[in-house]
Amino acid sequence: MKQGRIRIVFGVIGIALVLLPAFSGTSLFAQSKRTPLARTYLGFDRNEYPGDENLEALRRSFAFTGYWLTPPPEATSNSWLGKRNNLKKAGFGFLLLFNGRPDAELKKGDAAGLGRSDAAAAVAAAKREGFPLRSVIFLDQEEGGSMLPEQRDYIYAWIDGVQEGGFRAGVYCSGIAAAAGNAQVVTADNIRENAGGRKIEFWVSNDECPPSPGCAYPENAPVPSTSGTSFAAVWQFAQSPRRRDFAGGCSNYAHDGNCYPPGLAQKKLFVDLDSASFPDPSQGR
Repeated sequence: MKQGRIRIVFGVIGIALVLLPAFSGTSLFAQSKRTPLARTYLGFDRNEYPGDENLEALRRSFAFTGYWLTPPPEATSNSWLGKRNNLKKAGFGFLLLFNGRPDAELKKGDAAGLGRSDAAAAVAAAKREGFPLRSVIFLDQEEGGSMLPEQRDYIYAWIDGVQEGGFRAGVYCSGIAAAAGNAQVVTADNIRENAGGRKIEFWVSNDECPPSPGCAYPENAPVPSTSGTSFAAVWQFAQSPRRRDFAGGCSNYAHDGNCYPPGLAQKKLFVDLDSASFPDPSQGR
């Protein structure tokens, strides 16, 4: 996932709030029967599957991984498909990702209809990959700022459709303020404020240092609520390659601008870095 485009009205590697079909009020994690632990967990995401041979090394640093249900942005194939059992056996939790549509596509037709059909595709893909019902699927919303009417129609139709299909729905989006006329708009705030009472868990991207620690691998990952978005359930705090317009103040990336996990720099296996309060944020195990 890449949060690369900012459009006045935004757009890691940059997908997350969860809608509960009949619930309102508290967030997914507050409603979970599990008691949140007093620590946070480090995870990673990347567009390409890292390879079975690298899972053991990655597991030394990470509790969970992103998992694409569709080809990632600007890709025509998906190397993650069929890898759930390998990752589960290696001990990883999951963040399920579904690639959302850009506004240029939504303007051409029925945005709400596309949201419903994409939700059905997300549900079908999650089932094919063996993920249990009520796992959280995150919609990768690459564009940001103030959502246009067709973007809202698409996002909320997708969320409703995923819920109706027996899964929980979420949105990955920017947690960085973007200029919108004379105002500053944060994508996560804008989506939440216009959700019509829907309950959503947000996976936010904010790689500015601070609040991000940059390309760092602490045992206790940074708390998502300190990302600048107080309601964030998951925080993507570093991207590969480093985005100089946002992460220019971060000094701990590799010389080529990427984040390489411990023990994997020689393989040039770069990742984006995430934090969450649970080791399996999508509850996909």
